[in-house]
Amino acid sequence: MDRQAQFRARETLIFEVAERLLLENGELGMTLDALAAELDLAKGTLYKHFQSKDELYLLLIIRNEQMLLEMLKNSETLFAEQLAFFMLHHLHHPDQIVMFHQIEERLSTTAQGLHDLFYQLYQIRKQRLRLIIRLTEQYLESIQSSMSVRDYLAAIWSITHGGAAILNSSFYQRYLGERDSLRVALIEQALNLPKQSCLADAMT
Repeated sequence: MDRQAQFRARETLIFEVAERLLLENGELGMTLDALAAELDLAKGTLYKHFQSKDELYLLLIIRNEQMLLEMLKNSETLFAEQLAFFMLHHLHHPDQIVMFHQIEERLSTTAQGLHDLFYQLYQIRKQRLRLIIRLTEQYLESIQSSMSVRDYLAAIWSITHGGAAILNSSFYQRYLGERDSLRVALIEQALNLPKQSCLADAMT
């Protein structure tokens, strides 16, 4: 393995361990000292891959967004399957989704020197949104729904992130019962929204 490949492999491992420690210990508990010890690396070696803990956090968010984009680009599945994948990714990892959202909100207002990384993050999201809009337009046309793409995507986002927040809440977890049933119900709700719009139009 050449030096560049070793660097990439080590970086992948650093990100995987950092994300695990972040989810296990929260922002305050995820220190670079703990990360270096877990990886058996000198702390200085970590700085070859990122310059600060805030930069590491944003790189983790970018890595997750890039993974979602690649899954969408490389898939030939139908809209319903794409929707289920997107929602299940969030609903099976609610702690990650909620924490990443909170970290991004904080970094967007307090962090310094991360403008280039935020630009990279937004470019990835822009690419993914273009693909999602095209798939959504095709789906709404196929079922002859009058619901707008903007409204439908906003509803999907609200249902998904609301579900993730509930699944991540220790208070609500005591009353949820079977979590898989809730996940299925949320996906069915999202899929049925534009169909309900069709029925409403037919009745008026």
